[in-house]
Amino acid sequence: MKIMIYTTGGTIDKVYFDQKSEYQIGDPQASGLLERANVVLDYEVESLIKKDSLDFTDEDRELIRKTVESAPLERIVITHGTDTMIDTAKLLANISGKTIVMTGSMYPAQFRDSDAVFNIGSAVTAAQVL
Repeated sequence: MKIMIYTTGGTIDKVYFDQKSEYQIGDPQASGLLERANVVLDYEVESLIKKDSLDFTDEDRELIRKTVESAPLERIVITHGTDTMIDTAKLLANISGKTIVMTGSMYPAQFRDSDAVFNIGSAVTAAQVL
């Protein structure tokens, strides 16, 4: 059973730029995280948005909703910033026929002790069995 993973940025995809002394959203980390978590299943990753969730607009959330509604797969994982994950979840709550699991992290995936590996591994596993 194939799982669709949509990435939207958030802490899980943040990278630190020494020259700028700041974090910015980098490339999606989902595939690398699943390898590190030893999760072996059929999945596809698509980047929808590359923002901190505090910067999401209504249009960003509507893009997520429309993408999920039109997704050909029933099982969906969305990586998302934790600050406004509930706002997006509320917009997705009444979509029928889909299993949607949202996940994020408190520390960027590139940090050695990040919770991102566990979180995405758990989210993909949950999407598979629910």
